[in-house]
Amino acid sequence: MGVSGAGKTTIGQLLASGLGWEFIDADDYHSLQNVEKMRNGIPLSDADRGPWLKNLQALIADRNTSGKNAVLACSALKRAYREELRVTPEVRVVYLQGTVELLRQRLHERLGHYMTEAMLDSQLAALEEPGDAVTVNIDQAPVAIVSQIRTMLRLTQS
Repeated sequence: MGVSGAGKTTIGQLLASGLGWEFIDADDYHSLQNVEKMRNGIPLSDADRGPWLKNLQALIADRNTSGKNAVLACSALKRAYREELRVTPEVRVVYLQGTVELLRQRLHERLGHYMTEAMLDSQLAALEEPGDAVTVNIDQAPVAIVSQIRTMLRLTQS
């Protein structure tokens, strides 16, 4: 979890690949209306996010029921969102934390994504930093971040 530009997709894909798990990007489950709002610089409301979170919750529950492990890259900015996604005790949250300067730089350099640098302020305003998550600083190479996550979560299988 984390704000846009934190590296959720990159880190999530690397982590999932190294573990032999499925990778799911929550961005792929936004409605067209939500994507259009964000593309136009309009922050999503809790009401906008409601159906999206229910969809993600169902995905997590399905993976859990079928005994499949997955890594979900999701902003999950508010505690209520994270609580909704914690459908079982096995769900673990990793918070990718970075400085505003680093996040802005990454978003400025990113091309072709609907979530632009202009939306960062609204995400930071909505962010409720988790006290119960594995927190990793994003100011290091992706492989180092993944290694740190695996160590902190005791994920040694590959």
